[in-house]
Amino acid sequence: MPPVSPAVTGSPAGAEHDPQLHRRLQQDSILLAGKTVFLNPFLYWRRFDANTDRWLREPGQLPEEQIRSNRLRFYPEVDWDGLDPADLAIKEGAVEMFLKSLELISTFNPDLSAGHLLEVERKMAVTKKKAFERWVARALDRRGKESLRERRRFDRDRWLRGWLEWLSLDGTRQALLPFSVLLVLAVGGGWWLGSTRFCGQVIVDPGVQRPAP
Repeated sequence: MPPVSPAVTGSPAGAEHDPQLHRRLQQDSILLAGKTVFLNPFLYWRRFDANTDRWLREPGQLPEEQIRSNRLRFYPEVDWDGLDPADLAIKEGAVEMFLKSLELISTFNPDLSAGHLLEVERKMAVTKKKAFERWVARALDRRGKESLRERRRFDRDRWLRGWLEWLSLDGTRQALLPFSVLLVLAVGGGWWLGSTRFCGQVIVDPGVQRPAP
């Protein structure tokens, strides 16, 4: 994990005055040895540097072997071989979030014992599983859209480069020269014909007038 800034004790400002926020923090924290330990890794974000923030937020930062070896640790009930590719990617991303979160918690709470960390892990497995899956699903969706935009931009650039290279060939210019001359003549002829019709005098026969009764 990238280096992080020193841990800072205390709860987020205003938590003791907001009942709804207090309930959310109870779900996202655990009390160990008289100390509140946050389970939600994003509650530590004020202590992150840019590298740590990117490491946490972007899926695919941990080796695949490490994620696969910890599948049953957090999802003992899942038949991994029966998952479709989309669910597999989401659940493996959630496993990665569990591992990253535990690493952050141990970094910001170095005084926790192995038993305390086991309690943290157990509560996280119960309370954070769905939240991590939703987070990973959104992150993968954003990555897919960005990848699609990059692929479309690459295809447009490649198409434009292909046309420019084709137009730069001597054979292409020689083949297009007669068509260019015909196009210029056609445009000039159309302009001349339109101008002569517009400027031509229009003769209108006078109407037949009936004598007054």
